[in-house]
Amino acid sequence: MTEPERRPRPRAFRLNGDTVVPPRTKSQDEEAARPFAEVIEPEEDVFGNRFAGAEGTLDSDEQAVEEAQTSGLLRRFILSWGGVFWSALTGIVSLAVTMWLTNLVENLFVHSVILGTVGLVLAIALAVAALALFVREIRTMMRQNKIARLHIALAEARADDDGPAARERLVELCKIYESRPETGEARARVKELAKQIIDGRDLIDLAERTLVLPLDELARREIASASKRVSVVTTVSPRALIDVIFVAGQAIALMRRIAEIYGGRPGLLGFFKLARSVGAHLAITGGLAVGDSILQQLVGHGIAARLSARLGEGVLNGLLTARVGLSAMAVCRPMPFCTEKQPGVAEVAPFLFGDKSKA
Repeated sequence: MTEPERRPRPRAFRLNGDTVVPPRTKSQDEEAARPFAEVIEPEEDVFGNRFAGAEGTLDSDEQAVEEAQTSGLLRRFILSWGGVFWSALTGIVSLAVTMWLTNLVENLFVHSVILGTVGLVLAIALAVAALALFVREIRTMMRQNKIARLHIALAEARADDDGPAARERLVELCKIYESRPETGEARARVKELAKQIIDGRDLIDLAERTLVLPLDELARREIASASKRVSVVTTVSPRALIDVIFVAGQAIALMRRIAEIYGGRPGLLGFFKLARSVGAHLAITGGLAVGDSILQQLVGHGIAARLSARLGEGVLNGLLTARVGLSAMAVCRPMPFCTEKQPGVAEVAPFLFGDKSKA
């Protein structure tokens, strides 16, 4: 290597007072030439989960529904002292009936072979019918449990924005209504959306608008009709005993009808569990659960009640019937209220508050 090649190349230095600032290197020049990268901070979605709080927790309304379902529809009947009592009592009664039938058939055979044969055939038919009713009761209770568990699972999937869980639960939701032709188009739409939408929360919201909201409209009509019947009959009824019997009958029929709308019509034992859940929901949410505006309307009805006591009783019984229907709607619904708020008494029975335009 020659002498000129070993000499360092001339370099320029910038003087900054007494400090010598060396020139920037090539890598520093390239970094300075890069465009400024803007850092985007994530913002809170104000239109996000309506009932999800911090870390996917549920709001008080949804928690009340799940507590009511756990205390009634999802309650393990056999593993409680009450379940042991009723199971033992049912077993004893069954043994007594069996012994009575056995003695009856034997006595019939003593009197006549023909009578004994007829008695035996009737006893066998009775046993087969009882077994069929028992199997049907078990199936209806299992269906009620499935709907209640599906409600809780969809609420958790929406709170966590879990797409795979939402798609899996919506498939189960569509299977519940496979036997109902009027839901065929809605079910096909939900299955198509499950293939196109990734976000679990949006998928559940669209499924609610497509499949469940039409069922909500049917339930609201049933609640309004039952409330109106109770209000009118209580107003014109001459006896308090008739009022009590009619209100109780309408409440029972309303709960069964709402459960049927959402796909879980109960049998005898299933109705007891449903009534327990409805009662628990009423206790948790607090009786009538009316707001200030409704209280003002009640004050007006209180003035009217002074003029007509029967009118005041009719309005109050109509309110109670509507409240029972709303609780049954909340615990029987296969999914939580997502896209809209849970309706109140004023929304389903506005005629009780003097608003004729909404009736």
